[in-house]
Amino acid sequence: MANRILVFYGSYRSDRAGIRLVKFVLDRLGRRGDHAELIDAKAIDLPILDRMYKEYPKGQAPVALETLAGKIREADGFVFVTGEYNWGVQPGLKNLTDHFLEEWFWRPAAIVSYSAGRLSGVRAATAWHGTLSEMGMVVISSTIAVGPIGQTLTADGEPTGAPGQALEQAFPRFADDLSWWVEAAQAQRMRKAPPY
Repeated sequence: MANRILVFYGSYRSDRAGIRLVKFVLDRLGRRGDHAELIDAKAIDLPILDRMYKEYPKGQAPVALETLAGKIREADGFVFVTGEYNWGVQPGLKNLTDHFLEEWFWRPAAIVSYSAGRLSGVRAATAWHGTLSEMGMVVISSTIAVGPIGQTLTADGEPTGAPGQALEQAFPRFADDLSWWVEAAQAQRMRKAPPY
């Protein structure tokens, strides 16, 4: 059975370079037999966090929150594709993520970062690692860092040049790591209910 992987992306910018990396991740996960679905923070466009999903009375959460909560609960794992803004995380992605808590528990998460420069968004990836761990996810040790993104992927998300070849070579190990943790978490949930 295909693993259900949600791929989260959070740029609200009109010229979103990171969508190239999202296309690459979705395509390569699909080639491996995973069911990968994009969760685009800009398309969902949640308001700035006022009330978390769990703070609404049962059945009274806005439809977008209710739908997304169900997708998160049903997913086997997550990939967060993040750009770096001034050494930090993208506010759109962080806002979307903060609307939920228990829905994230007991599943693995992976981080894919990018930037227009040579540092490839690694400072945002480092910040995300702590955030996702605090929210109850197991963050895998393998990461993907892409930069400069414009020299690595075409607008269609296809690798180009030497940086693109390096990305293509790095992806299988990253995906294998995520898959191993997804399968481990699935097996543990079947064996024993989470402690809370």
